[in-house]
Amino acid sequence: MSRKHTGDPVVFMEGGPGGDAIGAIPFLIDSGVNRDRELIVMSQRGTLHAQPNLACPEIDRFNAAAVGMPYDAPSTGRGLVRAAKQCRDRLTAEGNDLSAYNTTENAADFAALRRALGIKKWNVYGYSYGTDLGQHPRGIRSLAIDSVVPPQTVSLPWAWDSAREGINAVFAACAAQRACAARYPDLARTLTQQVRRLEANPLTLTVPPPGGGTPVKVVLDGGTLVNLLVANGSLVRPVDVPAALYELAAGNPERLARAQAAGATPAIGEFAHGLTHSVACAEWAPGFSQRDLLEAGRRAFPGWPDSVLAHAPQLPFEHDLCRVWNVPDRTAVQRIATYSEVPALIISGTFDAKTGARWGAFAARTLPRSTVVVVPGITHWVVPQEPCAASVLRSFLARPTAPDTRCVSSVRPKPFTIIP
Repeated sequence: MSRKHTGDPVVFMEGGPGGDAIGAIPFLIDSGVNRDRELIVMSQRGTLHAQPNLACPEIDRFNAAAVGMPYDAPSTGRGLVRAAKQCRDRLTAEGNDLSAYNTTENAADFAALRRALGIKKWNVYGYSYGTDLGQHPRGIRSLAIDSVVPPQTVSLPWAWDSAREGINAVFAACAAQRACAARYPDLARTLTQQVRRLEANPLTLTVPPPGGGTPVKVVLDGGTLVNLLVANGSLVRPVDVPAALYELAAGNPERLARAQAAGATPAIGEFAHGLTHSVACAEWAPGFSQRDLLEAGRRAFPGWPDSVLAHAPQLPFEHDLCRVWNVPDRTAVQRIATYSEVPALIISGTFDAKTGARWGAFAARTLPRSTVVVVPGITHWVVPQEPCAASVLRSFLARPTAPDTRCVSSVRPKPFTIIP
């Protein structure tokens, strides 16, 4: 809560789906979201601190072991599907109806909360999946969406489009910095070479995690490399990507291997994989075949191995998993554009390889009273990373139809790491 309240409160909608909204509170406070307004944070249905909690320790434990497996090997896929089935069987045996965990019901929960609190209108701020969830505009004074997931477009093949845009933006920013361009030329070709090389001949290493500790076995293949880049800074910082690729090409995979080792020690039971797959299998996977997914990958990255391109970034083997997750297709009611006259702020980062920056302008087509802001050099979930973006958000909450966006023109990507 802020000390001085000037108007309608702000409600936050977490990403994922499956993320812990309560854990995001420090980022929101540091960004000043509650500086002049009350901030309301609610755990989405099925997530940590909600009852029931659709955590899947079975998947967490598998993911920890998977850092030492080839990313896209059929045996890895079978292990993931087996873990998902174990989680599903347990959740349903406990009486959970997984078909009730979807975006429509999730949005209805927020509407019910608003009514229960006696709030006529509030301001919505959501990021990633929370931008899809937030585009249900009843009772909303203003809508701020950060790292946009457009509901009419989001799908497994769509993920390849965003991966291409975000990765290519990192390479273009390097080319625009003299020192980076001189030291790391032709990054796109280097990446393709390394994806092909690792996919043909994976590397197995034993390395300590980034924070130190007991060394763990990791496997680096083409799919692993791609997903380390798409992870958007949580594993490899964008400023380190050119150096990491050139180190790899020179026979030094240590930086990437240690980043992969971070996955060996997940927080067991904190992420709601049950919500993730209930949404993905009902709203993102249906209507597109595995062949469609492969073709989207080929369009995004021609020349990469099909074994890499056959899997959506961050959601490998999702078609196989969805067969055992077994929730009904909801695309007819969910894969629909949101049209609203509510004032909107749409924020994207150029380095975002999960929800590409161009999808902000795409969402604006049906939000006619929107302001689109693209922040250079920032990855997924822009506001906590960039003070200018936080300033724009606060300005928008004060004046939704006339936010102050002047600082954006002065933002530049940070200097890239240069290894002599």
